[in-house]
Amino acid sequence: MGVQRYIGADERRARLALRQRLAGRARAGTPEEVAGALVALHGTDPATVYLAVGARLADPARTVEETGRALYEDRSLVRMHGMRHTVFVFPTALTAVVHASTGLAVAARERAALLQQMAAAGAPDAAWLKEVEESALAALARRGQATAAELAQDEPRLREQFVYAPGKSYEGTHTVSTRLLRVLGVEGKVVRGRPLGSWTSSRFRWAVAPAHSGLDTAEAQAELLRRWLAACGPATEADLKWWTGWRVTEVRRALSAIGAEPVALDEGTGYVTGGDTDPVAGPEEPWAALLPGLDPTAMGWQQRDWYLAPELRPRLFDGSGNVGPTVWWDGRVVGGWAQRPDGEITWRILDEEGIGREALAAIESEAERLSGWVGTTRITPRFRTPLEKELTAG
Repeated sequence: MGVQRYIGADERRARLALRQRLAGRARAGTPEEVAGALVALHGTDPATVYLAVGARLADPARTVEETGRALYEDRSLVRMHGMRHTVFVFPTALTAVVHASTGLAVAARERAALLQQMAAAGAPDAAWLKEVEESALAALARRGQATAAELAQDEPRLREQFVYAPGKSYEGTHTVSTRLLRVLGVEGKVVRGRPLGSWTSSRFRWAVAPAHSGLDTAEAQAELLRRWLAACGPATEADLKWWTGWRVTEVRRALSAIGAEPVALDEGTGYVTGGDTDPVAGPEEPWAALLPGLDPTAMGWQQRDWYLAPELRPRLFDGSGNVGPTVWWDGRVVGGWAQRPDGEITWRILDEEGIGREALAAIESEAERLSGWVGTTRITPRFRTPLEKELTAG
């Protein structure tokens, strides 16, 4: 195999700056370019999608308008369940790959769990659920987009309730519509549509998923991993397993299928796509960025020491491992930011290494840039972190 080329932290940061569209001259022209470069944008918090796009656009003034167009008019981007049973925004052309590579296995588990829970509660059986499902999908196709409540007007059985985990400390009552639409989302039959309210709203409508052909699971996994390595490589096997949610055997099979090349990293062996071992020069100028909570760059790797000092994590992550809003300087996370109740974008440096006047001026410029396009909209991350809470408290 020969000697593996060593790729150090500096070169990894250079690749990140250019391929993740963060350095000034690498910024994108459209939300579609951003999503294509990153493969997936975290969509659990609706505001994250817009903030992640705006941070990477050369001209962020039309972030809200253009991202809404892509999601809800052109449908060139789609919000759907993907890796690790998480909601992401993908290029629509990638939906078949995501569904076959990650969705099918999760979907089978989700439907089985729902049926088991309904049976334990004495709720109707699988045949009944299938009948309700088909009726709901037909109603959704007629309406184009609809909320769960609107669908229940057409199919009243969606309002049926059952007790989840009876007798347990976490016992609760579930509505069929809530659980069934979740399962249909994982199965790739429905996707999230236009929100109710502004672009930060987490209340949304549902829509029938874009039609796509069925793909072989192994081929789809190879394609997804190839795209992700092109955007995020080098990455370790642990990074790949964490990001995809696959078994180690599936990761190794996909690496072999795409002819991935091993390289030496500080963490051990990493991988890049075939032919991507040549040195990559960094941006001509250092760069700053204010990225939102759950941003795909901050969350892109399981092993993060090369861009995020371990001592910063307790203040920048919540108790479940979700990253909050971060401040970046030249490829490293150096602090966090927040929006105060009066709308002011405020930030704090936690790692002062290499932070001089140039860095402070660039970070302040990014805060002004963000404030300029966010305008009067108020943003509260779904997952609050210690530093974000401190900054919003004043």
